[in-house]
Amino acid sequence: MADATKYIPIGGTLNSDLKSLFSILKTRKTLPLAYAFMFTFVAFTVFLAFCPSPNTSSPWFTNVFTSTATATSSASSYKSQLSSIFSFFFHNTTSSSNSSSPSFPPSATRDSTNTSRSSNNTSPSPQTSAKTFKTTPFENQTQASPTTNKIPSNHTAKPPAHVVSKEPSSGNNHTQVSRTSDEAKTLKKTNQSSNGVASAPKVSGASPNQNLSSSVKGGDTEKGVVRRNHTASLAKEQNNGNDDKDSRVNDEVMESLIKCNFFDGEWVKDDSYPLYEPGSCNLIDEQFNCIQNGRPDKDYQKYKWKPKGCSLPRLDGHRMLDLLRGKRLVFVGDSINRNMWESLICILRNAVKDKSNVYEADGRVHFRGEASYSFVFKDYNFSVELFVSPFLVQEWEVQVKNETKKETLRLDLVGKSSDQYKNADIIIFNTGHWWTHDKTSKGKDYYQEGSHVYDELNVLEAFRRAITTWSRWIDANIDPSKSMIFFRGYSASHFSGGQWNSGGQCDSETVPIKNEKYLKEYPPKMRVLEKVLKYMKTRVTYMNVTKMTDFRKDGHPSRYRKQNLSSEERKSPLRYQDCSHWCLPGVPDAWNEILYAELLLKQYQNQHQQKRP
Repeated sequence: MADATKYIPIGGTLNSDLKSLFSILKTRKTLPLAYAFMFTFVAFTVFLAFCPSPNTSSPWFTNVFTSTATATSSASSYKSQLSSIFSFFFHNTTSSSNSSSPSFPPSATRDSTNTSRSSNNTSPSPQTSAKTFKTTPFENQTQASPTTNKIPSNHTAKPPAHVVSKEPSSGNNHTQVSRTSDEAKTLKKTNQSSNGVASAPKVSGASPNQNLSSSVKGGDTEKGVVRRNHTASLAKEQNNGNDDKDSRVNDEVMESLIKCNFFDGEWVKDDSYPLYEPGSCNLIDEQFNCIQNGRPDKDYQKYKWKPKGCSLPRLDGHRMLDLLRGKRLVFVGDSINRNMWESLICILRNAVKDKSNVYEADGRVHFRGEASYSFVFKDYNFSVELFVSPFLVQEWEVQVKNETKKETLRLDLVGKSSDQYKNADIIIFNTGHWWTHDKTSKGKDYYQEGSHVYDELNVLEAFRRAITTWSRWIDANIDPSKSMIFFRGYSASHFSGGQWNSGGQCDSETVPIKNEKYLKEYPPKMRVLEKVLKYMKTRVTYMNVTKMTDFRKDGHPSRYRKQNLSSEERKSPLRYQDCSHWCLPGVPDAWNEILYAELLLKQYQNQHQQKRP
């Protein structure tokens, strides 16, 4: 007992006092009482020294054991002996066997018992803060040996190997807070019960503490995996988030296009246009190649059509070719449709690397005078074709007296080439300008149905019958599940001072019309067309370009329609102008941008239909 108590720093006169007391206590009755008192006093003193009350404020008890943390080797030996005595009386504790372990604040040492409580001391010793631990709001931590694989005997379970603690792991009472992770938003307090079973906190990330117990150190390899998986999952979630965001943006754009009237808008200046450089497409007919024919101004090429309710996507030739891969796109109509056909060929050809793989099927380089043409895009197994049919119904001849013939227009028969394109994937029809010529507009002895030739028939009624014939053929011959059908409406002309054959001019026009009040009245023939389309079984997309073209009085070839003028044309060059067709690059490029938007919408709608159960 003397060996166990001689190191207790409670004064230097204890032995002399005891000897005096022993000399006084001579009787046999008082001797056991004296020994009992001495034992009780020593035990009580040791108990108070090692287990002070949380409310104690005595500097004596505190200073005795804080000083031992920084003592010499003799003090370390003293501490070891006292620890052995204390362990004899109190088995259910955890102590360190490593004298080099970092020092803890007094509160951390006090909380090494099974009592569950937290301390708000956030100031660990400088040595601890600098070398081992991150400062946390709660410091309820139990020292663990960094060199042993043993778990304290009072533990009945260890944390799962895949769980990694970001802060030092606690043996008995640990409140976990991570400041460097989003998980810090959720504060978890893990307080063990008196049997010492640990509830492991689930916190991802590497721990800065290297003095973790073996149960946590055993997960070092797993820790790295968890960290990488966590980073990978975050990256994946971020990529998925970006993909979702892009998808939402694309959906919003597509939905805005679905609700948009493409043909109600204005022309806006855009220096990024045209879609292909002037002179870069040698396939343009001389009639439309205004720059080559000497037109000096170029601003007419730098306008973009902007609908009021949306923004049309800029035509991406590569993507449009992908949309058209393996398909037939056919234009059927008059020379204005030839204008649009050549525009599309030049736009798509500009996106092809090997231009030699884009060619006319029969090797032709001039595109007037024949009934049909076909351009092949070999790399995409795609063709864009033109069938000349200015009325959409057949031009005819009937025999009259003296074995002469006269021309008529069969309002009851569609064009002769209809069987050649009825299975095409995309068909774009038009008619209009030829219905304004003298013969058709007067309607005398010209329109025919069956064997009957009308002496006179109003041109508007003749147009209605012709369009009705066309619509019935569409309903009877086109499979809407395989083919997309468009009808491009009337393209405005801008003759001034006459018509196309009577000296009409437009060569002085260099800017578009800005004010809608100067636009012409909507053509009555197009109102007839709209009524016919309304009652068709087959869905036909009406490309109502009339208003958008009416703004563009500056876009016609005018006097720059050809280089080589005839002798009569040279005498009065201003008399022969083209104010119906369009220079290329120019206005028809915008029609093809609308076509591109329609194809994107079709693809979008098909994808969403496939996603539906």
